Amino acid sequence: MSELRYVNLTHDLAEQCAALEHRVFPHTEPEGLFTVEGVHAYADIFPEGFFVCLDADRVVGQAAGIFLDFDFDDTQHTIAEITGEHQCANHNAAGDWYYGTDIVVDPAYRRRGIGKELYELRKDVVRRFNKKGIVAGGYMPGFAAHKDEMAAAAYIDRVVAGEIYDATLSFQLANGFEVRGVLEGYVEDDHTDGWHALIVWDNPDHEESA
Repeated sequence: MSELRYVNLTHDLAEQCAALEHRVFPHTEPEGLFTVEGVHAYADIFPEGFFVCLDADRVVGQAAGIFLDFDFDDTQHTIAEITGEHQCANHNAAGDWYYGTDIVVDPAYRRRGIGKELYELRKDVVRRFNKKGIVAGGYMPGFAAHKDEMAAAAYIDRVVAGEIYDATLSFQLANGFEVRGVLEGYVEDDHTDGWHALIVWDNPDHEESA
């Protein structure tokens, strides 16, 4: 197998990054996914928060995010509302949290540790900039098979309890994230009806400013 490498986003990767997301999330409305223009905007605004896994010159995984402030007293939001145009317009360098907007791995490259490494790179940037942690809307692909028999909150509770395995949410929990809520209509997705879990990773090395 070839050696994988990880880089920050550059403009020349925009088309591949957008194509990868659309390939991995076929049930999500295209308006809720990256466009080539949007990835170019990310490259201008905050490439340090956008990590790309390459196999030679091929994009096989990516994880994006921006800094912003997050109100834990009013957690309900859609990804469009909280991130702004192109999922990066609301980036605020002084924000307390890294908000994860996107993480995907090419299906042909799964089980090679790419997802775990992308999460570690996110945690590294949080530590480097002394942010409080990571917030994201956690996709729950397994919910599609259960949505007719239980509510999203009940499904999440059973995943957290280890009674149901969800390919994405269970992986996130294994990587140190906690569920802090349920997000309704996070994106338009006919597979999960738009339901996501609000997931949070607290930075144990965060130091409050004097």
